[in-house]
Amino acid sequence: MGKLTVGALRAVLVVVFAGTVFVQASMGWTLVSGSDPEDGSLPLTSLRVITILGMVSVQVAVVCVWRLVTMVRRRTVFSHAAFRYVDLVIGAIVTAALAWFAVTALNAPSQRADPGVTLIMAGVGVAILGVALIVFVLRMLLAQAVTRDVEATRMQAELDEVI
Repeated sequence: MGKLTVGALRAVLVVVFAGTVFVQASMGWTLVSGSDPEDGSLPLTSLRVITILGMVSVQVAVVCVWRLVTMVRRRTVFSHAAFRYVDLVIGAIVTAALAWFAVTALNAPSQRADPGVTLIMAGVGVAILGVALIVFVLRMLLAQAVTRDVEATRMQAELDEVI
């Protein structure tokens, strides 16, 4: 990865992290201050709590991607240490999908006149789970690369002994 790519990715990660903190602070302030009373049409308190928890999953993924980018720059990404971060990213994505399904379930009763909205929201949740599966496949590729790297290192050590 080039310096420009790493810089751009890190800038995006900082913006996303700052955005999630802003959303959490806004939702938390609204919950604590009670300045937005519910009118009964939607369970706003539940939706706000789910949003705050969903933002935590995004923050976990951002921190893990930051750590993986650091490993790439240091050329240490093909190691067993990278699996911890990739597994956390997968877990964060699955958690975000579950949070989205909870929002879909809370929103469904208000969409009785138009159930298509609930179906679309459920489809978005399935798409989020699809992203988790894609990252899992990439994890499998990382595992193969780590295995090959370990084999290459072992073979190089054997060759060095022969020479």
